[in-house]
Amino acid sequence: QVQLVESGGGLVQPGGSLRLSCVASGFAFSSYTMNWYRQAPGKERELVAGISPTGGSTPYADSVKGRFTISRDNAKKTVYLQMNSLKPEDTAVYYCRVRVQAIAYWGQGTQVTVSS
Repeated sequence: QVQLVESGGGLVQPGGSLRLSCVASGFAFSSYTMNWYRQAPGKERELVAGISPTGGSTPYADSVKGRFTISRDNAKKTVYLQMNSLKPEDTAVYYCRVRVQAIAYWGQGTQVTVSS
């Protein structure tokens, strides 16, 4: 079965950096677009970034352009989100997502808190 396991979240000061990881299993990872979403308290879940199967296309939400970088290692079945210049408004639970045969699968999420 499809499984996604995120890690790398934590508490960081404004201006700091974190790198999130999402390890996938149960599907042909290298054939699928992967996405990172986030959900802040009291807000809807929003798309942060995506990456095509070969990494050639990496769209970003306007709010994170120039600060976040999504990447993937198909050999390790892992997708990453490098987050730099973090702001308090980046505080949220970050989720990895894949859509396989019209079904969306989500990880359990990892908490990112940006605060001084």
